[in-house]
Amino acid sequence: MSKVTRNMALAALAICSFAPVRPSAQSPASPPLADWLTDGGDPQRTAWQKSERLLSVSSVKGMRLLWKYKTDNVPREMHALFPPLIVGRVLTAAGPKQVAIVAGISDNLYAIDVATGGLLWKHHFDTTFSPSPSVNFGTLCPGGQLATPVIGPGKAPGSYIIYAAAWDGRLHQLDVATGKAVAPSELFMPPNGKPYGLNLFNNVVYTTSAQGCGGNPNYVFAFDLATRRTATFDPGSGGMWGRSGPSIGKDGTIYTGTGDGSYNPELRSYGTAIIGVKIDPKTGALKLKDYFGPPNAEYLLKRDIDLQVTGPVFDHDGREWLVQGSKECRTWLLDTSALGGEDHSTAEHRSALICNEDQDYQAAGIYGAMASYLDSKGTRWVLVPFWGPKHPKFQAPIEHGEVFNGAVAAFRMEKDPATAHYRLAPAWISRDMKNADPPVVANDVVFGFASGEDVVLRSPPMPYGGEPANGGTPGRISRSTHAVLYALNGQTGDVLWSSGNEITSWNHYSGISVANGRVYIGTYDGVVYCFGLPEAEQLR
Repeated sequence: MSKVTRNMALAALAICSFAPVRPSAQSPASPPLADWLTDGGDPQRTAWQKSERLLSVSSVKGMRLLWKYKTDNVPREMHALFPPLIVGRVLTAAGPKQVAIVAGISDNLYAIDVATGGLLWKHHFDTTFSPSPSVNFGTLCPGGQLATPVIGPGKAPGSYIIYAAAWDGRLHQLDVATGKAVAPSELFMPPNGKPYGLNLFNNVVYTTSAQGCGGNPNYVFAFDLATRRTATFDPGSGGMWGRSGPSIGKDGTIYTGTGDGSYNPELRSYGTAIIGVKIDPKTGALKLKDYFGPPNAEYLLKRDIDLQVTGPVFDHDGREWLVQGSKECRTWLLDTSALGGEDHSTAEHRSALICNEDQDYQAAGIYGAMASYLDSKGTRWVLVPFWGPKHPKFQAPIEHGEVFNGAVAAFRMEKDPATAHYRLAPAWISRDMKNADPPVVANDVVFGFASGEDVVLRSPPMPYGGEPANGGTPGRISRSTHAVLYALNGQTGDVLWSSGNEITSWNHYSGISVANGRVYIGTYDGVVYCFGLPEAEQLR
């Protein structure tokens, strides 16, 4: 070897010796990948991804479509796919993988390899329920698997269990890595009902039901995985249909709004209210812990603009809080230690009407679920998606044009110096979105989306002699367009990125998820979309 060649080789060796070694996503030196194991991200339903490392206000502009996967799920009425659940690191036979679990209404579960966008496995539930020919289905009661599953840890490191409620009301437990059952299915609730997103806390699976689908009562359901017993709570009136299911406080109390029912506590009737129920540790029964009835509950019931939103639970200044909303289009800020105070009707703060000037039950109000997060400066935010035009008297310091179809309204939580009470102060209103649906948050980036669905229950001539095809499910499907995903600056509401026309279908009563540099959404045509940063592809 010549002297020059030898010196070049030594120089190359030196460079290699001192070059930083980037650990792989599977290396023990790598930080753990984030999860999104339940609808709304956590049992409190804050929709806040606290463990995001890639997506930020500065980086999100680089997002693009990473992959899309077409499932074979058959929609029922307007329902199709539910929000994807993400497990950051699952030990499979082929090594560690990041896995997305997507539920389809036709009793299907899909496991997608996040690195490739390919199918790992599919499971179809063989139902024990067969509806009679006389059963009528519709948008509100479509039948099928209607609750977003929830995922919990398995017994071995790197193993996870999916808890899913099939159409027949049975609770299934499946291994995330293989899709195989890890326990016999158990009857959780009556068949052909309408449960909402499952929640998991202290080894108990929770859900709520509404609309009396299948002739079933509207209950809070709790399945104890240790005793394999179901407990129920009957609010006496009204269904519970917050889209993400119930939220859970730090002491295990289940919080849910109730709609379509009368409020009369003396008769143990808690419709058009907010209830907190909790399992009695001695008996295993679900018991009422507290409740809040809006002062205008009778008016809300009469106008059918009741409470049916999943509200986040969070800590702030040493107290635990709950925010709830309604189709009336206002929010209530409640201290969980005493919902509504001594008279059960006095909120810490009641917002002005955000939308729904005409107090119309059809296509205006707060729908689905809200979100809450703490920014890097310690400010507590609450994000409220709403449908329909903004109320002309509602204003925020920052607004992004006129709102016709819906938007996301952002509020800061602060203490009123005059009263010493906490309040939600309007901060910004997003651009117009065609029926803004539940947002999610990561690193001060608010991901909101316009669902693109038509939400008018019937066309204007109905029910006064118009064409039936213009209303109901067929009419709404024909008038629906496509979803658009937006990344907004959490401080200002400015649009940082948009999916534009890349999503070609819409969705109904679904949602989005975020983890590890990626954002996921499923659509009515059975397609799962994964948008993200190019560097997210290295996280496997």
